[in-house]
Amino acid sequence: VTMETVSLEHQIQSVQRHIAFLKKEQMELLHDLHLEILRLQKHCSELTHDLEMKELEARQQDVLDRELEEKCRAMEAQLQEKEKDNLELRKELQHKETLVAALRSSLRSKERRFLEELKRRSHRVTILDTELQKQTEAAAYLS
Repeated sequence: VTMETVSLEHQIQSVQRHIAFLKKEQMELLHDLHLEILRLQKHCSELTHDLEMKELEARQQDVLDRELEEKCRAMEAQLQEKEKDNLELRKELQHKETLVAALRSSLRSKERRFLEELKRRSHRVTILDTELQKQTEAAAYLS
């Protein structure tokens, strides 16, 4: 009976050592699992933060893109308005150039008529002057 008791006690001690070993292993495993969970939570938080930052940047970029599109549309509208004004100014300039050409032509024509009239009158003055000279000579001769 004593042998059996000793053997039983050895078995109990062995089972207790195994239980203690398993508890220790289980505690280490739980500790490692807790550390891994903390590491994964931290990594998840960092990824969430990165995602939120990227979403914020994307929203800001969208706002900037919309603002730039609006400015582009406004600039295009201004450009069209300026081109329209430019076209009107070109038409006005062309009209005024036509008027200037007509006025120059009219002025040249009037100048030609004036010079012709001046020549005619100069010729008439020369004839009258010659006649006056003849009459003056005749009057001097007669007197």
